[in-house]
Formats: sequence, structure tokens, C-alpha cells
Amino acid sequence: MMGRFKVGIAAALATVLMTGAAAAQDKPVAGDVKEGSLKGKTLTFVSYGGIYQDGQIAALKGFVDKSGVTLLSDGPTEIAKLQAQVESGNVTWDIVDTSDLPPFVHCGTLFQKLDFSKLDVSKVPENQIGECSVPAMNYGVVLMYKNETYKDNPPKSWKDFFDTENFPGVRAIDGSGDPTGALIEQGLIADGGSIENMKPEDIDRGIEKIRSLGPDTIYWKTGAESQQLAEAGEADMIMMWTGRAMAAVKNGAQYTPVWQDWMVVMDQMTIPVGVKDTEAAYALLNYYLGKEAQEILAKETSYTPIHMDAKPDVDEVTKSFMTNTPERIAQGYQQNIKFWVANYEAAQEKWSALLSGN
Repeated sequence: MMGRFKVGIAAALATVLMTGAAAAQDKPVAGDVKEGSLKGKTLTFVSYGGIYQDGQIAALKGFVDKSGVTLLSDGPTEIAKLQAQVESGNVTWDIVDTSDLPPFVHCGTLFQKLDFSKLDVSKVPENQIGECSVPAMNYGVVLMYKNETYKDNPPKSWKDFFDTENFPGVRAIDGSGDPTGALIEQGLIADGGSIENMKPEDIDRGIEKIRSLGPDTIYWKTGAESQQLAEAGEADMIMMWTGRAMAAVKNGAQYTPVWQDWMVVMDQMTIPVGVKDTEAAYALLNYYLGKEAQEILAKETSYTPIHMDAKPDVDEVTKSFMTNTPERIAQGYQQNIKFWVANYEAAQEKWSALLSGN
């Protein structure tokens, strides 16, 4: 009887060990995908175009080659277009790269609440994972100034950006889509206001400060346009995404970044509500979070990788625009996401009025 008991214990232990091993094998590892697992399937990846989306597609080449999936590329990301797809029940976008706020505003309605048992986020920096999103990369919005305009007295902060008396010249601002909460906050600060315990009426004050820059202010619509402005020297100060700023400098733009209070940004990677193949979408997203994919993305775009072990092989100019060094982290400015989510519709309406000249 004791012998049979020992055999039973051994069998039970073996079953537990086998179950644990199977579970370990099933646990996703960022950057992995099973050979041929998506052969015959098609996914559509949506982002903002230009060198950024080209870099993302390059980062996903290994995923395409190994999984056998057909990967289509679409964009730019438009929340209204995605909403129309979700409401009609005909969602054609499988993975969508969005700006910072939409996945928090539309979590569970336009964007799925993520099942993190299907994703390996162990190498993603702390405090960068949302209920409906993971970071696409890290980057900044930085103030670039024209060397020839300011010479020995260059701007040193966003306060100088709003000081048209001491720093005259044409400004160029991101008008590509959603309002940038951090810029409105900087406008409020420059107007003598406080960002502590912000109230809805502070949105008006910050936007009025932006409006006061004058009628010659340029509101660029795409990252490519901002880069063209820099390369052609058509604005004296330009609010730019770091990837575009880096590309412009590489192409000879005579501009210099101001890093004090650079605006911390993380585009968000999401899976829309109603996608036709959720498992395939998770497979792509999990691969994208991997070390190799993030190294390729960083090399192609200059954006900072979100895999903590990634060590991209980049040149000195590209390295200088990355935002994960201790110095850059200390200089960064993080917008009040909680406030902007709560006041998203009001901010969007007021921002749209600014862009339309009203």
C-alpha cells in the first residue's frame, strides 16, 4: 500500500511539473512569435506615416518573416475614422498607434482592455502601461530654435518661446491633431498661472497665451511638414517631435534643441474594439515589445526604445536626441494626464477653435 501511495505522489508531482512547464512554455516572451503561426492571415497596422511608421514596419519585418502574416500599413491615425469603424461593426484596423490621451479617454469603447497574460511587459519602464495600451516608444516634443535668428542669445525654455518681445520671430506649433496638454500648461505658466490644482478655465488661459503669439504662427499638420519648415528655415522657433528634429538636423537644418522642460511623450499601441482576429493582433503587439524590434525602431527613427535592455546601434546625432539618459529624464516635463483625460472634450473643442482661427 505504501508503495502504491509513493507511486501516486510521484505521478501527481510529475503532473504538476508538466503542467507548470506547459504554462511556462505558453507564457509570452516579448519579441517571440511561432514559426508560420499566422500564415494566410492579414493584419493592418496604423500609425502616423513618415520615417516613424517606416521604422515601425522595419521593426516588424522579423514578425512578418517568421509568422507568415501579410502586414498592411495604413494611416494616419484618426480617432473619428476609428470610431466610425467600431460603430459600424466593420473594424479594418488591427493595431493602432495613437497619441497619449485617446486610449485613456476611450478605454473599453474604442480600445480593448488588454489581456496582459498575452503580453510580456516585463521590460517596459514603470508607469507606462495603461489599461488599454502599452507605449509605442518614448520620445519628446522639443523646442528647436534657428541659430541665425538668436545667435548669442538663444531661448532657454518654453517661457522664452512665449516671450515674443525679447525673442521675436515666427513660431511653428504642432497642429496635427489632439491638443498637447503640456504646451497649454506651458502657456499657462508663461502667463503667470499655476499648474497646481488646474481648473477647466485654465485651458482658456493657456490657449489664449498660444493665440497671443500672433497671426503669423504656423500650425503644422504633419511631422514631415515640421521637418520641412526646419530644413527650409521658415520659422524661428519650432515645436518638433524629437525624431523629426533629429532628421532635420541630419539633413542640414541649422537649428538647436532646448532640452529644458522637453515634453515627455509616449505614443500608445492599442487594439481596437471589434478587430476580426484578436489573437493575431496580440501576437504582433507582443513581438513589437521585444528587444530586437525596439532596437531596429530606435535605429530607424531615433525614438527611444521601450525595452529596457535594448541597445540600439545609432550615430552620435541620433543618440543626442534620445530621451532615456539620466540628464534628459531630469529635464523632462510630464503633462497632467489625469486632468486632460477629465477635460478632453472641452480641450479638444477649444483647440480646434484655435486652429480654425476662431
